[in-house]
Amino acid sequence: MNTDYSELLAKLEKRFINNIHRHKSIDWRLVNNTLFTNTQYLETLSLMESTGGEPDIIGNVDNEGYCFVFDCSQETPLGRRSLCYDNEALLKRKDSKPSSSVIEAANKIGIDLLNEEQYRLLQGFGLFDEKTSSWIQTPKEVRILGGALFCDRRYNRVFTYHNGAESYYSSRVFRGLLKIKLGKII
Repeated sequence: MNTDYSELLAKLEKRFINNIHRHKSIDWRLVNNTLFTNTQYLETLSLMESTGGEPDIIGNVDNEGYCFVFDCSQETPLGRRSLCYDNEALLKRKDSKPSSSVIEAANKIGIDLLNEEQYRLLQGFGLFDEKTSSWIQTPKEVRILGGALFCDRRYNRVFTYHNGAESYYSSRVFRGLLKIKLGKII
């Protein structure tokens, strides 16, 4: 490893242990070994962390040996706010253009935007976005008409809303996930 990721790994391990309810059947040693031997995963997790995502594993390992690391910050990640939905929306803005789009930022980090089902899964493991909201993957039929979807938690419920894709707010960005193929414990 060219970059020293020991501080990041220590932070991820502490978060993993402190939130064991999110991934009861996963062994940290397996995760650590996989991350330690895969610089690309570590680079992506480092970017998730540095933008305020507080990445952690949600759920169990799937049938193909993958686990899923979600952004688990209580509110939308601070380092990703005030972005419109995609580059098409960014180009349509005439005034007060944001610096980038959610899709571009997610691609830069190396993560996928959560879809509605994944967002609701995340909400089953804690109380997220009680003061903020998060853009989610938008179906093509909605996006073609100029819209984009976002979610939040209010009144002890998870809501899905719509907005023009070119809109942006300081309290709305996105949550993403990284799919990790777990190796073996050495």
